[in-house]
Amino acid sequence: METAKFYKVSLEQFSQAFGELTKEQIADMYDHIQLPKRATKGSAGYDFFTPVPIHLEPGQSVSIPTGIRCEMNERWVLCIYPRSGLGFKFRLQLNNTVGIIDSDYFYSDNEGHIFIKITNDTNEGKVVDIDVNQGFAQGIFMQYGIVEDDDVNTKRNGGFGSTNQ
Repeated sequence: METAKFYKVSLEQFSQAFGELTKEQIADMYDHIQLPKRATKGSAGYDFFTPVPIHLEPGQSVSIPTGIRCEMNERWVLCIYPRSGLGFKFRLQLNNTVGIIDSDYFYSDNEGHIFIKITNDTNEGKVVDIDVNQGFAQGIFMQYGIVEDDDVNTKRNGGFGSTNQ
């Protein structure tokens, strides 16, 4: 593995995010999930595509189950940002500013399912509409260092707040 590899989570894991849909609707959505990819040879970011249509009025938020997980080398992190155009045109924001996907998240009980929560933070009254399989966020891999006397040996199991920090 170079640095990382994207995979789809299992259909069972993906289904847990959609209690109101039928099994057939969820399976169809799952079958059409696109793995993140770069748009051009010079792109730093891997575009994440929404498996569901998104309509956000000013001030509204939505948590998007991407159906994606990412295996990466230790001491690498995947940072998630809104796609530049959506941020610039609509002030589309990630609720935690930058999403941090740690290398050990891949091994969590939820299969490392990446959810991305976005908000239409417009101050111009603009509505955001994003079609199914349209890019809405981008992930950039970065290597990080640790201090010389680091002695952490705890293991992750889960996402937000799972390390009790």
